[in-house]
Amino acid sequence: MSDVSFRLTPLNTAHDRAAFNSGSEPLDRYLREHVTQDVRRRVAACFVALADEQRIAGYYTLASASLLLADLPADTGKKLPRYPTVPAVRMGRLAVDEAFKRQGLGGALLADALDRAARSEIAAYALMVDAKDEAAAAFYRHHGFIALPDLPLTLFLPLATVQSSLKTEFKHV
Repeated sequence: MSDVSFRLTPLNTAHDRAAFNSGSEPLDRYLREHVTQDVRRRVAACFVALADEQRIAGYYTLASASLLLADLPADTGKKLPRYPTVPAVRMGRLAVDEAFKRQGLGGALLADALDRAARSEIAAYALMVDAKDEAAAAFYRHHGFIALPDLPLTLFLPLATVQSSLKTEFKHV
């Protein structure tokens, strides 16, 4: 861990997107060239971790989604209503600038996304992600996500699990 502190906030035009370098060209290009259109069109929300007033150290996006009930593990699907789909929140992208990697920022961004999704007044069963590769899937599994049986790079975490964790945390404060 580092002594650097980050401020998490919705992306705005004052933030320096051009300097961001995660080492993944598709993630960097999305932040530089496409995210503002998605935010303006209300198809995604983008949240950034700032190292100072404008420098983006990391970001993630959230959007509404759904999970097919038939794709969920059988023991999970049995506990849900018999609708064809269940509502979810999709974390479309998560990236950390090279200068800030290995400081726990990816986990902190994920925790913030889970907190926002769990606190939302709009019902959603789970936060879901489409991992870009096995290393990314391992990151999400490490944080408690469950892979869909037939789609191992699509993972989900029931938001009830997150809400229970938050209640437990607040009991100890």
